Amino acid sequence: MKRIVPDVRAILFAVVILSSSYKSFSQSITFGNGTVEAGLGLGPMIFLGDLGGARGIGRTFIKDVDYPLTKLSKGVFLNIAPNEWLGFRIAANLGVPEGDDKQAPNKGGDEVFRLQRNLNFKTNLAEAYIASEFYPTVFLEKYDGLAGKLRPYGIIGVGIYHFNPKTQDNAGNWVALQPLHTEGEGFAEYPNRKVYKLTQLEIPMGFGFKYYVKENMFIGLEVLHRKLFTDYVDDVSTDYIDPALFDKYLPAPQAALAKQLNYRGTYSWANTRPSAIVGAQRGDPKQNDAYFSTIIRMGWRLNNNNTPGLRQLRCPKFY
Repeated sequence: MKRIVPDVRAILFAVVILSSSYKSFSQSITFGNGTVEAGLGLGPMIFLGDLGGARGIGRTFIKDVDYPLTKLSKGVFLNIAPNEWLGFRIAANLGVPEGDDKQAPNKGGDEVFRLQRNLNFKTNLAEAYIASEFYPTVFLEKYDGLAGKLRPYGIIGVGIYHFNPKTQDNAGNWVALQPLHTEGEGFAEYPNRKVYKLTQLEIPMGFGFKYYVKENMFIGLEVLHRKLFTDYVDDVSTDYIDPALFDKYLPAPQAALAKQLNYRGTYSWANTRPSAIVGAQRGDPKQNDAYFSTIIRMGWRLNNNNTPGLRQLRCPKFY
């Protein structure tokens, strides 16, 4: 069973940050010094899960990135800022995370297990989130205006995302995996394996910078990581179940498909001991899935009332 305490703490932390920030927002924003920015984002969305990966044992973060499978995500955002050091973002993004064991190299190490497991998936992923942005260097700025300024920032928020993992059957058709209960999710024999929801909570967090090309236009780069609370974005988490259970819980056509897609291994030892597949490792339940994106952002300030906000933050010696 996965540990949920750290996840709950992370949620509470994000809620506290956002709640306190929005309280500050409601108290300080006025039409006189508030700003509004809108823009677009484009960049690779990279999945971090059980499938595929690099040489050796599976690792977290960038070591196991499958670059050949990486596709561009696209999104839109709206920023509302009561002042220049604090902003609130509403954003939505679309991407296509993928994972494929065939991408694992064959170097004779621990990665051979993933290569022989021979599973793959992809999913269309849509997310929406709200977040707080913090600009610490604003307090060091010594002149009004935005043109030519470089502003680093940190960001944390809370959002929801929708996914639906699929893989290709033997006929080449893309099949949704969640209804097949490939690891016995929801079966009485596995009470700790709940049927995973396709729409879930996430915590986006990251950092980036803006560079103002003009007073009302900026470009930037951002790295945004999403903390997730499921290990089933790729439909792989624990171990192989007895395929006879599919006949018990699923209609015949679904059961036949589940048997085909649950086990696609090429393990040499399985040819001599087929019964050993039941209970053998299929995934790693110790860590949840995640994904991150590196985003090139372009935005426009819709109202350019930046000067009053900057003046409120400055010490008198700068004037």
